[in-house]
Amino acid sequence: MKVVKNLMFVAFAALVSVSAMADGGKKASKSAAPVALKVDAKTSTFNWLGKKFTGEHNGTIGVQSGSLVVNGGKLSGGEFTIDMKSIKCLDLTDAGYNAKLVGHLTSPDFFDVAKYPTATLKITKATAKTATNYDIAGNLTINGVTQPITFPAVVTVAKDATTATAKFEVDRTKFGSKFGSKSFFESIGDKMIYDNFQVDVKIVASK
Repeated sequence: MKVVKNLMFVAFAALVSVSAMADGGKKASKSAAPVALKVDAKTSTFNWLGKKFTGEHNGTIGVQSGSLVVNGGKLSGGEFTIDMKSIKCLDLTDAGYNAKLVGHLTSPDFFDVAKYPTATLKITKATAKTATNYDIAGNLTINGVTQPITFPAVVTVAKDATTATAKFEVDRTKFGSKFGSKSFFESIGDKMIYDNFQVDVKIVASK
């Protein structure tokens, strides 16, 4: 009788073990895998605002390519490339002054686009604070110089497309752009150009 009970116990334990393995396999199969979504360069935007002692200028730069990585309905990574050759100024209506400013911005004084035609941002960590609010950490590369950067972002993950928006400031001097900076030229006076420029980004990505 004791032997029979032992055999029944072993059979029951084996049945429970097999059942647990099956359930675990089902859960594993249902777990989400990271999905890289392709950035839509046409609907993604990159706006900039630069300020100087006597005023400010604003414009756009084209988003060339990239991806956002989503895992389990949450942003987990990504990277995108900015076409520095596409810098435009939107506030100067005079064609001559507009071309002069763009020429200056694309020169070695600011962003040497002949030598460094693209800039990149690679997300190293995306921390979800709420369903849509994130703290983003990443590496920003401009003029061949890479610096760490952090900023808040709003991310909406949907079936058709994932959209990420963010506003933050970049210190151009950390990337070798020192022209007109009072941090390096103390006697520059009213010709001073502020070190930080503002960035307003919208990235749209889908499968």
